[in-house]
Amino acid sequence: MKRFALTLATAALATSLLSACASNPSNAQIGAGVGAVAGGVLGDAVFGSTLGTVGGAAAGAYFGHQVGDNMDGNRRNRR
Repeated sequence: MKRFALTLATAALATSLLSACASNPSNAQIGAGVGAVAGGVLGDAVFGSTLGTVGGAAAGAYFGHQVGDNMDGNRRNRR
């Protein structure tokens, strides 16, 4: 139950941080938020510790931002 509460708190924090962004977030910002939540959940499931949750969230945010930034770049190049 403690692990579920930590995962839920991480998801709530990521959601609140994402909602604090500009009214029209870029794909990089959306990717970072989604990646952080998904990485936190996956890190918690695999490692089962706070360090695994935080590390997974950090890695997910990084890779999500990179994917979103790439999508933003592709959109800019098409115009």
